[in-house]
Amino acid sequence: MRVLLVGVGTVGEAIARIARGRPWLERMVLADFSIERAREVQGRLGDRETFPVEFVDAHDRSLIRELARRHQVDLVMNATDPSFVMPIFDAALEAGTNYMDMAVSLSRPHPDRPHQEPGVKLGDEQFAQAEEWERSGRLALLGMGMDPGLSDVFARYAQKHLFDEVDEVHIRDGGDLRVEGYRFAPVFSIWTTIEECLNPPIIWERGRGWYTTPPFSEPEQFHFPDSVGPVECVNVEHEEVVLVPRWMDVGKVTFKYALGNEFIEVLKTLHLLGLDSTDKVRVKGVDVAPRDLVAAVTPDPARLGDAMRGRAMVGTWVIGRKNGQPREVYLYQTTDAEQSMAEWGLQAVALQTGFNPVLAMELLATGVWQGSGVLGPEAFDPDPYLALMDRDGFHHAVVEMEPGTGGRPRVP
Repeated sequence: MRVLLVGVGTVGEAIARIARGRPWLERMVLADFSIERAREVQGRLGDRETFPVEFVDAHDRSLIRELARRHQVDLVMNATDPSFVMPIFDAALEAGTNYMDMAVSLSRPHPDRPHQEPGVKLGDEQFAQAEEWERSGRLALLGMGMDPGLSDVFARYAQKHLFDEVDEVHIRDGGDLRVEGYRFAPVFSIWTTIEECLNPPIIWERGRGWYTTPPFSEPEQFHFPDSVGPVECVNVEHEEVVLVPRWMDVGKVTFKYALGNEFIEVLKTLHLLGLDSTDKVRVKGVDVAPRDLVAAVTPDPARLGDAMRGRAMVGTWVIGRKNGQPREVYLYQTTDAEQSMAEWGLQAVALQTGFNPVLAMELLATGVWQGSGVLGPEAFDPDPYLALMDRDGFHHAVVEMEPGTGGRPRVP
């Protein structure tokens, strides 16, 4: 497989490192706006032939299309911020190649009722082109990171193997990960953090469809396994809520994130001051987007690996019935921060996110996963994916939850 990797930031580097040496990988072009950054990653990989470097402006559809054609790639892998999704997505179709991302096209709140109903939903712009992708015979695989991505695979696996009927799917993202020495240090892109946390969260319910709530709404104590215990989670806008109902018959889908009160207050303050805005303002003769300023003064997630302690945990809480009896399970993946640095030289969230598109690439390269059109992870058989996780030693597990207790583990 020949891959054009657009974006060689924290997760882009992880994708390249994890893909290095895989027998199915012929070439992975490291394309970034910062040539210096791309060359830095290339140097760490130690293989210029397999990992050539190119300049790319992710806003420039024609440039991305030209790079994809010149390198005769089989797949355009989008590892940039979500604001670049559409030009990269469109360029891949124009180049006649396949496409994969880890975050979908951005939403736009309803102009009059932002906390009651959606305006433009996550992924709407991409799904609007599904027929065109299907006619082309090419595949656009959306949301194939950790969450979305593996969280969706977990949902499909539970439906296939663990339940006769699935009533609800709830993604719960937490753990006990911390960054020592910093009061405020997001573990992934601050741009993405602001986007998903301050947008109106979206929820799916059968009979009602998609609707929205205020940010950080409906706090709950979810009991994470492996001695983490109860952690407060709140509603956050996320892709699983728009992906799962497209392929699974389910009564309700939510996404909640364990952000912590201090983190939430910082985000609320940024919003109050207008520092989450992407509209440029003039400052001493220079046009600056406030969100870009925040990103510039926030610690770089790629440099935080040595300061991280604890575990990042992402999982899918599924509620339904098996053999006529109520059942609840939590399927999850845990990445230990210190182990991630010791074994991979990657910070925990970068590793946790980056291994997923690499496994999906292998399944596509070997023909195990096949398809055309605009599809989510739920559209594919989950079994070979989890088999690759087992082969490569990426943790995943399932715990039984006590039905009707709001996410408490079952006592043996």
